[in-house]
Amino acid sequence: MRILKDPEERKKEILDTAEELFVIKGYSTTTVNDILRGVGIAKGTFYHHFESKKEVLNAIVMRFIQQGVEAAETIAMDTTKKANEKIFDILLSQNRANNSQKTKMVDQLHQVNNAEMHQKSLVETILQLTPVLTKVIEQGIEEGVFNTPYPKETVEFLLVSSQFLFDEGIFQWSQEELIQKVMAFTHLMETSLGANKGTFTYIQDLLHQSYENHFNEG
Repeated sequence: MRILKDPEERKKEILDTAEELFVIKGYSTTTVNDILRGVGIAKGTFYHHFESKKEVLNAIVMRFIQQGVEAAETIAMDTTKKANEKIFDILLSQNRANNSQKTKMVDQLHQVNNAEMHQKSLVETILQLTPVLTKVIEQGIEEGVFNTPYPKETVEFLLVSSQFLFDEGIFQWSQEELIQKVMAFTHLMETSLGANKGTFTYIQDLLHQSYENHFNEG
């Protein structure tokens, strides 16, 4: 007997199964038939929700991005926290979201044949996080800790540079090079936002620790 499910529930089921298969087998070696068997559905049901395997991967990556954005939005709306605290918490929330499952999925985007989708994921992250961080910067301006006439544009420049420069699928920096770039990036943040020197030292420490852990695991 055929089991009918809510379309969104079925779509999530396909994404969850495909995500697990992409991590275990790799994107390039996983077939649509593998996904069909994993979910227990017919080919027609799959193509009712997705046009291709590539579209499934895109949806999985967008889901990871949305989870990070929702966490950032929750922090940004917290009326009990100062702007500096929010920036720290947002960075920490994105770091937590960067779990091993997400890391393995992003590794699939680093394959040459997924370059277009990789670029799209970077752009989408920038577009969705910009308005969230802009509100935090505007709060910081009101609190007197930041001083910039271009909060939105400054956030865009900082996000573009960080998303691109620190992407391991694009650049293969050594640990020493990464640490130097993190120090330079925090200096640029303080300068472009008109913040006092040392305002973002904690970001250096956070990213420094994150990259040390990454290299130790590698």
